[in-house]
Parts: sequence; structure tokens; C-alpha cells
Amino acid sequence: MQKRDRLPPETFDIPVQKIRRGYYSAVYFWREKQILEKMPYLNKALMQVFQKNDGVLCGTDEAIAVLKLCSGFYKSPEQAYRLFDEYKELERLVRQSHIARDYKKLQRALEEKIKFEIELDELWQNKFADLEVLSLYDGGRIEPWETVMTISGHPQHFAHLESIYLGILARRTLVASNVAGVVEAAQGKPILFFADRFDHYENQTGDGYAAMLGGAKGVATDTMGEWWGNKGAGTMPHALIACFKGDTASATLAFAKEYPDVPCVSLVDFHNDCVSDAIETADVFRAEGLNLWGVRLDTSETMVDVSLTRNRQLGAARPTGVNPILVNNVRSVLDRNGHQDVKIVVSGGFNKEKIALFEKEQVPVDAYGCGSSLLKGNQDFTADIVLVDGKPCAKTGRYYRPNQKLERV
Repeated sequence: MQKRDRLPPETFDIPVQKIRRGYYSAVYFWREKQILEKMPYLNKALMQVFQKNDGVLCGTDEAIAVLKLCSGFYKSPEQAYRLFDEYKELERLVRQSHIARDYKKLQRALEEKIKFEIELDELWQNKFADLEVLSLYDGGRIEPWETVMTISGHPQHFAHLESIYLGILARRTLVASNVAGVVEAAQGKPILFFADRFDHYENQTGDGYAAMLGGAKGVATDTMGEWWGNKGAGTMPHALIACFKGDTASATLAFAKEYPDVPCVSLVDFHNDCVSDAIETADVFRAEGLNLWGVRLDTSETMVDVSLTRNRQLGAARPTGVNPILVNNVRSVLDRNGHQDVKIVVSGGFNKEKIALFEKEQVPVDAYGCGSSLLKGNQDFTADIVLVDGKPCAKTGRYYRPNQKLERV
């Protein structure tokens, strides 16, 4: 889903002072900036950004926000470096005071930290207005070697940002592209983005936004929906069933009564017997006059559900995990007992290839939950200076690739 408007810089939690100082930059980029700042003349350069795969572009809005806030130089570098070191110490003091619940000390440290931020802001000469940035939009399809962004201007004003904007583009595009792949494989059935447990929590906000652009219909956490105005979705983990001493139906009932406005999906693989737990829970809900929206199968890839052994269905097909035979077994028992309206959600080890196989075999799945597979792969971006003062000047093998689809920021 390509966007035609950009998220404003305040959308993102950008550590402006640290990025300006080069704290997140590869040291050689920071040293490049320092060398160029001391040169007696100023060259203008065009930096060209691309990658080498088909994909769904994401991260341009965030990268542009970094350029807007962090392009420039310190008017008094040595003073700024000293202030930054003190600023970092104040950050540590804030954390320490908060943990110790010393709120007077915390308040003083926060007030002092704000003063240092103001001083650092006053020492920073922002030069974004002197740059010309052209970019594609988030959500658009991109091809190998296609130029997705160019940055033109004095390189000393943005050299230190290369690590930052390339990393943003790589992560966001990876997730958006992977999600788009499983969405296409699912042929219209909803994809739920359940990747929260497989990476650092600070990645969740941007990952959720990228997943939405890739076509996901739901995300696991509230922060994943923050940039696009949504909330997390989900019902029950195995841990809740364990707290009910393994009683899946009782755990599901407790959820339904606590959250009556949330579509209730029962997790039915706790005992490695999805068929029995699914029909028992559906029958209990019917007896209680409650609506069971669906059941979720999440059988481990190292386990064979007992319904397959009970029915002697161990043939040539791989019997472990969530497989077509198991899903058909659950669908069949639900339908035979009058629960045709109960949907089936599957999760656990689903990637583009497995979803495509399920769809090819017309397995009766209503929605797919995907996790770690959506964080794997390679969507690395590269930036090269290809023009200096309007003339070709690039490392061997690289050259200026204009793209008529680029729009000025």
C-alpha cells in the first residue's frame, strides 16, 4: 500500500542529540565529516541510495525525519562535545534516580538535562534547508538497483547520517517486503503480525508500521500500531491455560467474560490434541450462550498432534506441527457438531512457502499468524556519492542512476 503523504518528524522517537554527535554513526563516517568540515572549500555532492532486491519500500519518512533534524554542524564543536559528554552523564543520572525512586534527584536531573538539550540545540546549525532530498514513498514496490533516494548538498552536513538512514531503510523495507510476500501467498486471507517475541522491543513500533504497509491486518502490540492509529490484537497465550491447570475451555471462558467486546479465539494445542480441545471449547461456549469466534492451532514443529495418530494418518506427508491434515481434522469435527461458524487461525512456523502450500491444497484456514519468518532475509541498502559538483565521481562499478519517480521532499 503506497502512501502519498509523509509522517512528520514528531511521529518518531529520534534521539536527536546523539545522532547529531555521531553517537550512532560508524566512526569512519564521523571522521569523514570532521575532515570535510576543516577543508577550505566546499564541494557539493549527490548521494544515491539503492538496494539489490525486489521489495516494498519502507522507512523513507523516518529517514527524511533524521535528515531534517540532524543535518548540519556544530558552530563550536569542542564546546558541543563537552556538553554532550555531560548530557550523557545526566541521562545515566536520570535512570539511576528513577530506579532508586529518588524523585527530587530525578526532577533536578531532568531539569538539568533539558537545559543541556537547549544549549546543544543553540550550538547546532541546521542545514537541511540547504540540501535537496528526492525520495520515493513508503509502501511502493521497488526493483533491484532502483534509486530510492538522493541527497544533494555539502556532504559534511550529512556524512554522519549514513549509518542511520541506511539502517532505517533496511529494517523497515525488510519487514514490509516479507509481510507483502506472505500476504500475496495468503490470497486475501488475513495475515496477523506476531513478531514481537523475536527481536528487541524497541523495534516494535517501526516493525508494526512496516507490517501494515506490507498488508498485515493485525499486529501483536499497541506500540506496533502507534504510527498508523491502531491497537494490538490477540487473545490468549499458553501461559493462561497453564494458570487454569490446563483447562483450555475454562481459560477461554475467562477471557470471553473479561473481554466481551474482543473476538474470542481459543488456543487449542495445549494438550497436543487440537481436535478434542477445539470441540470441547466450542461446546462449552454454545452451552453458555457465548460466541466463540475461532480456534488457533499452534502445534510445535517437533510434535505430532494426537489426532493424527488416533486416526492413523501418519503417511508420506510430514506429520509434525500445524499441517493440512490436522487443520482438516479440526474443521471436520467442528462442522459435524454444528460449529461451522467457528473460524480456524493457524500459527507457528508459517512463512511464504508454507502459506502458499496451504492455499494450493485449499486447507480450510481463515487467518494466518506469522512471526519470526517476517524478520529474516536481506534488504540491505547502500549509499554512494556519484556526482561531485555536478560531474560524475563514483567508485568503480557505481554511477548516477536517475529515477523519474523520485519526488522532492
